[in-house]
Amino acid sequence: MQRKLAAILSADLVGYSAMMEADEAGTLERLQANRVQVFDPCVATHRGRLVKLMGDGALIEFASAVDAVKCALTLQQEIARSETERGGAPLVYRIGVNLGDVIVDGDDLYGEGVNVAARVQALAPAGGVALSQTVRDHVDGKISCAFEDAGEHSVKNIQRPVRVFIAHLFESQRETSAGAAASARLGICVLPFVNMSGEAEQEYFSDGISEDIITDLSKVSALSVVAGTLKNTFKGRAVDVPQVARQLKVSHVLEGSVRKAGARVRITAQLIDGVNGDHIWAERYDRDLSDIFALQDEISEAIVSALRVRLLPEEKEAIEARGTNNVEAYNHYLMARQYSVTGNFGSAQRNEAVVRLCQRAIEIDPSYARAWALMAGAQGSLRLHLARAGDGGLAASERALALDPNLAEAHAARAGVFTNGGDYDAAALEVEAALRLDPESYETNVAAARFNYATRRMDAAIRHFEKAATLMESDYWAAGMLMPCHAAIGDEEGGKRAAVRALARAETAVAQDPGSGSAMSFGIGALATLGQVERAKEWAERARLLDPDNLNMLYNIACAMITLGEVDTALELLAPGFERLGEHAVNYAKADSDLDPIRDDPRFKAMMATAEARLAAADKR
Repeated sequence: MQRKLAAILSADLVGYSAMMEADEAGTLERLQANRVQVFDPCVATHRGRLVKLMGDGALIEFASAVDAVKCALTLQQEIARSETERGGAPLVYRIGVNLGDVIVDGDDLYGEGVNVAARVQALAPAGGVALSQTVRDHVDGKISCAFEDAGEHSVKNIQRPVRVFIAHLFESQRETSAGAAASARLGICVLPFVNMSGEAEQEYFSDGISEDIITDLSKVSALSVVAGTLKNTFKGRAVDVPQVARQLKVSHVLEGSVRKAGARVRITAQLIDGVNGDHIWAERYDRDLSDIFALQDEISEAIVSALRVRLLPEEKEAIEARGTNNVEAYNHYLMARQYSVTGNFGSAQRNEAVVRLCQRAIEIDPSYARAWALMAGAQGSLRLHLARAGDGGLAASERALALDPNLAEAHAARAGVFTNGGDYDAAALEVEAALRLDPESYETNVAAARFNYATRRMDAAIRHFEKAATLMESDYWAAGMLMPCHAAIGDEEGGKRAAVRALARAETAVAQDPGSGSAMSFGIGALATLGQVERAKEWAERARLLDPDNLNMLYNIACAMITLGEVDTALELLAPGFERLGEHAVNYAKADSDLDPIRDDPRFKAMMATAEARLAAADKR
């Protein structure tokens, strides 16, 4: 008999029997949707393992009591939010958490540790979280929440009384008359820092500072940070801070500016109360550029201090872990990442620029794991879209992992290598690791989305493409990939909503770079989805004239032509790629749902067979 200590979360749906009696099919459909959209992602994020589902309930195992309680509180928040958005009678759960000895039987768990969790769960209020005293003692001071003593209870089949505590997330920063903290997890939005250098080419540096501060603040468990830098929404605009706070449902807004001149940098930052617009904290820093990392640490810690929230030791350590201490290497990495996100996706120029910049960063600091990971992604794109020789970023991603095994971007890069190569089992493990380490990372969500799209898990692909599109508001690619995802599941309205957003982003990108074939191709796909046929064809003609060698662009335009029923044109556009592309691109084409309508066309079958024969012959050489 194998035993172990585990934190057990038991969840139960309130009023399940009555709901099933009233609408059996509808209730089951809602439970399944709730699990896919809320339960499973939340459990994975907090490193839990689903032991079993029990109709209206679930049993989940955690190695850490802290993770279990964080998951329970987050679940209740996210379920309430999603149900509010859905409207109608909501799904409401009771959740209980216990820490105790359990018996392991294969994938199942038994014993008193499980039994107490179920009994504690029954004592939770509807929509609430109840903890055994053992759990409360383990998490006190480690989680930003209050504990209400619900007393001792005699429960079924447990000899001794169980002391229960109800966990409450803080709801304000005001202290109660008893002196107990009843303060809430504060929400903060970081607006894009303004580039004051007078040089447009320095935009990447101010953007990088904004994103790094967001990343730092996201590591503080007592803060809820609005994802992404909201570049398209607020960049370059004078904003009404209280209005922004209301719109984004945050309590505070951070804004600032960056002036970089030679070896000097000036950063100003203001923390503003989202209710009345008052400045809570403001500072101006004039430093040598070599002090940029210490300066970022100072700003993040000053914000935490001004908000009067607790910075845990491990959070302080995480904030100070920059990956490099060399400013020149950091500068090259920021430039590379800017090209990676905003460049002409799939083009040789974009990917070669990213590789060169990362190589320079690595020459300066060979231990810079983030630069290795970013380079791996660009190398993978060169092999996927241009059939370049090499390992598609495998060695670079392995080097990044060797330098920092806990770097989510490194696992994401390795997941991309395996997804491109069709090794989906290996890709799944890397995606899981990346999401566990940093579910808020843009790179992590891109990797997860690409993997799920390639394996036809469209609901999960939609979730991660949506997250990526939210995290990086200039990204037309993730927004555009939502169109075929919604089409694959028959969601026409969802596809149109995705098309409207993708078109807006593509138009912005084309205005900034009229020669961006990739942006034009996603715009063409959006126009086709929206039924704007003539404009789609006009864009297609222009794209082919301006960027004729971009095979990824031609492939995307072909997908749009399939949507319009222009099969002959689509096959004409696909032909150059199938004559030149490597195994990774052919693997992608095999999985791409956009090509499903033409898979039975003899011309497409011949095209695919010829490409596979060419690749097989090359392997024998």
